[in-house]
Order: sequence, then C-alpha cells, then structure tokens
Amino acid sequence: MSLDVLNLRRSVPSRQLGEPGPDDAQLRELLRAAIRVPDHGKLVPWRLVLIRGAARAKLGEALAGMHLRREPDAPPAVIEKDRSRFDCAPLIVTVVARIEEDHPKIPAQEQLLSAGLVAYNLLLGAQSLGFGAQWLTGWAAYDREAASLLGLAANERVVAFVHIGTARENAPERVRPALDSVVSEWS
Repeated sequence: MSLDVLNLRRSVPSRQLGEPGPDDAQLRELLRAAIRVPDHGKLVPWRLVLIRGAARAKLGEALAGMHLRREPDAPPAVIEKDRSRFDCAPLIVTVVARIEEDHPKIPAQEQLLSAGLVAYNLLLGAQSLGFGAQWLTGWAAYDREAASLLGLAANERVVAFVHIGTARENAPERVRPALDSVVSEWS
C-alpha cells in the first residue's frame, strides 16, 4: 500500500480547470466515495449541492448583483470576479454542513469536521480519477443571503465550493511545513 494519493495531492487553481469534468458514472463513484467519512452518531451532518452547466453563470451573476447592491462603488474588477468565479471548472460541488448546535451527544465541531472531510475526500477522489480540484470558499460561503440563494436552511452553511475539472496546466507545488516544526510528543 502506498501513500502516494496523499503525498501527491495538489490543489489545481480553479482558473486552470476546464472540460471535461467527471461523466455521470465517475461523478456517482466520486460522490459515493466522498461521503465515506467519520460521522459520530450517524447524523449525516452534510449534504452536497452540484453546480454545473448554465447554473454556474446564473450563480455568478446573482452573486455579482448581490455584491453590487451592497457596495455600489465596488471596483468593476471585483464584481467581475464574482460574476466569473464559477465559470472555469465544469463541476462545482458545494459541501454544506447541516449542524445540530444543541445535539445532546455530538458536538457541533464534530459535525462541522465531518463535512470538511467530505470536501477533502472530494479533492482526493477527483485527483484519483485523473481530475484536478480546488477547495474554495470566498465571501459567498459565509453570507446568509447567498446561503438562501443556494437553498440552505438556517442550520446549514457552506463548508466548501469544490471546483472539479481537467487541469489545463500542471498543478503547482507549494512549500510544506517541516515535519519537526508541527509534531511534538506529550509526556
């Protein structure tokens, strides 16, 4: 057994992703694998919203409009970034955390972490299938009006917009921390 899937993992910038994305069979396989995460109490504290095709531009247009209403003097480049943020990758999987804040046994943090693991599994799974992927958030992930636009309930929040497609360039490597700088032993 090899750790290559972990050691070779790279985020491919969403602007470097294009067609093709996963076909229907690959997508089902990817999603089935992605939801195999630790889930204390079997709460399933997450769900997935797929954004693809014309819905990508529709969402970008709505977010640009939202931003412009709130900040009429925003620079045009900032508004254009909102408008085009979902244009490149053919598939965006929105990972939504469904948190039961007052659950008697399962802390909210464990529920949130389970949702985060779904997002990470999407990255690993996409790469394993030969695709590139990037986990992004941005202001729309934390905005209640954007959440409403995406159909989220009051107890739901976006954990990640995972952009998936074919890498048009090699994924860049970044400097990783030295192991000794992040590992200690408690005694």
